[in-house]
Amino acid sequence: QVQLVESGGGLVQAGGSLRLSCAASGRTFSIDAMAWFRQAPGKEREFVAAISWSGGRTNHADSVKGRFTISRDSAKNTVYLQMNSLKPEDTAVYYCAGAGTYYRLSYYSQTRYDYWGQGTQVTVSS
Repeated sequence: QVQLVESGGGLVQAGGSLRLSCAASGRTFSIDAMAWFRQAPGKEREFVAAISWSGGRTNHADSVKGRFTISRDSAKNTVYLQMNSLKPEDTAVYYCAGAGTYYRLSYYSQTRYDYWGQGTQVTVSS
């Protein structure tokens, strides 16, 4: 089993920045993909960004390209989401997810991920 714990959420003004962290523990050697998803009130959970653990390939949703950056620190078994130029519409609970395989063509699909964190709230005020 793999455990994922997110941190770094909070309240920030529009235009500000936050960095989310997701620490993985347990059978971390079984992970080859990590991702961030988010869910705003009354909306479905949506893909934000993904990274392949071995190759470092990244993918970002169009809505966050140029503002958010996913990265990883393999030595610390931690993935990050640097969020800049935050907008009120970025307000959501952000979830970290892990999978045993990096799916090149479906990294954005929730069903591909086996492990999930408990989520961290990000609130952007206007």
